Amino acid sequence: MRVALVSDLHGNEIALEAVLADVARHGADQIVCLGDTATLGPRPGAVLARLRDLGCPCILGNHDAFMLDPALIHTYTEAPIIVQAVEWCRARLSAAERAFIATFLPTLEISLDAGAGLFLFHGTPRSHMEDLLCTTPAEQVDEMLAGRSATVMAGGHTHIQMLRQHKGLLLVNPGSVGLAFREHVAGKTPVLMGHAEWACVEAGPGGVDVQLRRVTLDRAALRAAAAATDNPLGPMLAAQYA
Repeated sequence: MRVALVSDLHGNEIALEAVLADVARHGADQIVCLGDTATLGPRPGAVLARLRDLGCPCILGNHDAFMLDPALIHTYTEAPIIVQAVEWCRARLSAAERAFIATFLPTLEISLDAGAGLFLFHGTPRSHMEDLLCTTPAEQVDEMLAGRSATVMAGGHTHIQMLRQHKGLLLVNPGSVGLAFREHVAGKTPVLMGHAEWACVEAGPGGVDVQLRRVTLDRAALRAAAAATDNPLGPMLAAQYA
């Protein structure tokens, strides 16, 4: 059984289509989106439409929650450019698109083959705003997992791919489809890489395997898409893809 994990799409239709093509080539029994679908990038509506057509389970990320609760972003950041980009996105979503986001799940548990289990979230099981990194101390990881346990536990949020063993569990971050960061931002301006990221979790008689995958993107197409939008983040994105 193969489960494809995609996360942090952030309105990047070009990257999403490239990842879905790679998933099709690689093969997957199920696709799950780990959240942060529409905001920051140039094509929020197109990304949501693609997810709706796929019919895949979607986890509620913090940026998805910002579309449902306008005040919530101020508990996360006061950076003017991010707040403006989130407000730009919300203003362009229809009531039907927001209703679709409202169907997203806080967490999801999937039974894999051979008795293995997969537990999915956005940031951590207890919060879609927490950063779980390869450098997070083990004691803090225990607190973040909030008593949850599974063979593989996976979330996104940080835009950094990760595969970490923690007390026998495999902790996975598929990275970001739409905005792959070179390093953890921690309040700084991110440096974007020219690829999209996803992960494949495979379980069978031989055990469990996790692959972190990267798909090279057309930087000129990304630059053109960013330049064509009036999204407040458009100029920054276009400059990053120069």
